[in-house]
Amino acid sequence: MNLRELYIPVQPTVKPLDSQVLYRELPPHSALLNTIYCYWQLKSRKPLSEPFMYRVVSDGCIDIFFELDQPQHNFIMGFSEKYTEFPLSNSFHYIGIRFLPAAFPLLSGIDASELTNRYEHLKDVLPSTSHFITDHFGFDISLEETRNKLDEHFLGFWSKTGLRMDKRLYHALKIIVENSGTINIETGLDIGISPRQLRRLFKFYVGDTAKTFSKVVRFQHILRAKPSVQSLRENKLFYDIGYYDQSHFIKDFKNFYGTTPNQAFKD
Repeated sequence: MNLRELYIPVQPTVKPLDSQVLYRELPPHSALLNTIYCYWQLKSRKPLSEPFMYRVVSDGCIDIFFELDQPQHNFIMGFSEKYTEFPLSNSFHYIGIRFLPAAFPLLSGIDASELTNRYEHLKDVLPSTSHFITDHFGFDISLEETRNKLDEHFLGFWSKTGLRMDKRLYHALKIIVENSGTINIETGLDIGISPRQLRRLFKFYVGDTAKTFSKVVRFQHILRAKPSVQSLRENKLFYDIGYYDQSHFIKDFKNFYGTTPNQAFKD
């Protein structure tokens, strides 16, 4: 599996928020690059004047996350068809593990569709990792130290599990990503299996249908392009990425991001 070279999941709502909140990403050990996209940190530099609302946009990934000083409360969030908002306190320090699409079920053997559009206590999904987090964290350490601990755990996991993704699924993911999600699923995914088999593979490994995943990939392509408000108006971006009208484009964008394209890119 080499999806990392093709797909870069973007979480733009943590961009230069202000001087009070820090967001960082670090890549994992080289042996984990094809499964874990990054380890991330979301931290208040000092107590904020009011609670903080953290928005996560759709990116096709599965994340594990926990608060560093309360590691026993660890969670997993599945594939999401729309943006999600998390109300946080005015002081926080979260650590996360973002898995590339299809990677978490590959490592764990767990059906991704059981996590779609929800988050669960990690102990109910992957007890060994939940116990590891509980036992090895609980104090203020750097993101680099956190990465080293998590690398050790997941390298052990990888050595026991191995990676054997169905080549037909990987081929389908590759086609979708290479076409920036702008593809006719019925005619553009000729990978030698029936539509029913394709649905089953995507449900298990990704968490939703190939069509929904393609929409998320198309949305992520827009985020990486970082269009200006002016270019959105003048260049008719929505035509280029397969939309027939602007209203449909705006509706999908708001569903995945939480605001209109103009609001998202006004900065």
